[in-house]
Amino acid sequence: MLCRYLWTHRPVRYTAPLWLVASLCSAAAGAEPGVTNSFNSGAEGWQVYDYNGGIAGGGNVFFPVAWERSGGVDNSGFIWADDSKWRIDTPENPHSILALIIYQSWVKAGALDLRDAELSVCLRGDKLDLKGAKCYFWVLDNQKGTRWHYTAQPLTISEDRWGEKQKLVLKNDESLWHRSWSRNPQNSASLDEVLGDCDSYGFSFVGFSDEVTGKFSMDELTICVQPRPKDL
Repeated sequence: MLCRYLWTHRPVRYTAPLWLVASLCSAAAGAEPGVTNSFNSGAEGWQVYDYNGGIAGGGNVFFPVAWERSGGVDNSGFIWADDSKWRIDTPENPHSILALIIYQSWVKAGALDLRDAELSVCLRGDKLDLKGAKCYFWVLDNQKGTRWHYTAQPLTISEDRWGEKQKLVLKNDESLWHRSWSRNPQNSASLDEVLGDCDSYGFSFVGFSDEVTGKFSMDELTICVQPRPKDL
């Protein structure tokens, strides 16, 4: 059986220059640079979540994603994960696979205000068998212990190729999201609280009949945040 280790990878900061992030956000009225991951110089802090490492009562287990220098969009760098590293997260309701995950603390950054933020990303699957699952973007406020999945807009994973860049607005509307986990179900954080103070986010598989298998890749992730009164 493969040994599974706690996350020990040294955090790295986002590497794309600020002018590039600004240009990517310029089309959105009032939007400002928030996050960009070009993956041209490395994995930029992204991990794969293995839940408990297969040990009942075990702690959170993370693996570094695989990084490729080329083969991404326009032959750029990209990251990927597969079923040798992820595991079904059974405390989630419904059960989820948090295939790609990042914490702001891993890149020495503070929480983000993602209310009405604009996200764009390229996703790819190679021999990826979703077993009926859909792919969602999710957000977490780890301090408040609540996770929400953006179920109103499932993401398309292009098969064996890079498809068109997908874009979505993270609307601050609970009817468009699903609260999948709370550390304290009697005192769960609202969507507004989690989006407004998001310290972890990523991409998940939900609705599978069995564990999803295959390779899942990501490139060109950009999140443009909306200015708030305190920022003006």
